[in-house]
Amino acid sequence: MFFQHIFESSLAHSSYIIGCQAKGVAIVIDPKRDVDTYLEIAKKNNLTITHIAETHIHADYLSGTLELIALTGAQAYLSDEGGEDWQYEFAHIGLKDGDQFQVGNLIFKVVHTPGHTPESISFVLIDTPATMEPVMIFTGDFVFVGDIGRPDLLENAAGLVGTKEIGAHQMFQSLKYFLTLPDHIQVWPAHGAGSACGKALGAVPSSTVGYEKIRNWALQYQNNETAFVKELLEGQPEPPRYFAMMKKLNKKARPVQTEVPQYRKLTKGTFLDLYQAGTTLIDTRNKIDFAKGYLPNSINIQNNKTFNTWAGWVLNYTEPFMLIVEESQLDDVARKLMRIGLDHVAGYITPDTIAQLGITLAHQQLIDFEEMNAALEKPNTQILDVRNTNEFAEGHLPHATHLFVGTLVDNLHKIDPSKRLYLHCQSGDRATIAASLLAKNGIKDVKIYSPSINEWKAKGGVLVQHE
Repeated sequence: MFFQHIFESSLAHSSYIIGCQAKGVAIVIDPKRDVDTYLEIAKKNNLTITHIAETHIHADYLSGTLELIALTGAQAYLSDEGGEDWQYEFAHIGLKDGDQFQVGNLIFKVVHTPGHTPESISFVLIDTPATMEPVMIFTGDFVFVGDIGRPDLLENAAGLVGTKEIGAHQMFQSLKYFLTLPDHIQVWPAHGAGSACGKALGAVPSSTVGYEKIRNWALQYQNNETAFVKELLEGQPEPPRYFAMMKKLNKKARPVQTEVPQYRKLTKGTFLDLYQAGTTLIDTRNKIDFAKGYLPNSINIQNNKTFNTWAGWVLNYTEPFMLIVEESQLDDVARKLMRIGLDHVAGYITPDTIAQLGITLAHQQLIDFEEMNAALEKPNTQILDVRNTNEFAEGHLPHATHLFVGTLVDNLHKIDPSKRLYLHCQSGDRATIAASLLAKNGIKDVKIYSPSINEWKAKGGVLVQHE
């Protein structure tokens, strides 16, 4: 058996290519959209991709199943569980609980494990040349390392009211199956630490059934289903806005993108025409460089491991946008955007051309601990905390107004225009995004505390939990 785990850190997403070397065939489970990774692995190991499988209709990224079908002719093996509303709308081989299929000498048994989503399935692998006992389970967003999939996304991201309680109870029942598995079976989930598909995912990429029985909080409730449901639904992070779009696109046939896109480099004239027409502009530079001088109305989303998450929060899927990005980062940025289906890139310019445009640059006001601390004692100030709900609840600056950066633009009415504004987040990155969004919406006189909350606490800064 050939096995390779592919981890994409920007989405904390795991996919897998498993091959039967005797027959020269392979399956890809839960592929990302830039599928050249799998083609290269298969070619290097003399394997032909003949099967593609998904554990469920994903919400956090655009699946590469259609791209792999177009490039390889492989068959898609997808869930037909979950009822009428949860059926894939393109050609595939439908899977139900108890089904099995073979990839060479490898057997994959299908188990319906609803909870995260109604159609969720897991794949139990038997490597027949070695043993007829199962050796691995690919759980998707059912069981993670140290956590389980959240059941509230259909309601909180896709607007399907009343589904989160149903999903939580389904998850409790699905976990009963997991508890019957032998301890030695390896657990390979679809996500790790940093994913918004759970609330406490472990950083270790895989686990075993036995370890999860001991360590995973969700497996400690025995018959107390009420307490389990309460704990599962509490404290889940805000689902990114783009999740609803991923749910929609991953169900149906759509235009495929079989190569990483090559964005056009804009001439000065073309850029200025688009800029003056109001085309959204995303500046991917470091937050400090952005603060020193940026094009008015541009939004700073640094090209780091959370780039696609915040791009998915901020950008409109039906409108074109431009980028400011270093040439050396183009491929990385293009992959991150295509992975969540943000394909309407009008073009880019590089940071070194900003000064040549003849546009007066704007600047952000970055302040240190002393100035932020002093602001707490000043009258007529408003402190904006743009972290998520859980972070805010764990401890925040006195009298702070909580405005999560992802929904900031929807809540501008909560900002008092008569007050001096101070803004912060956890480590500075989201504060820069938030300040650029505020400036784009006409709120420009904002002071930003960019260092981390850890520095705030280390220097004796006050945090409160209840007021």
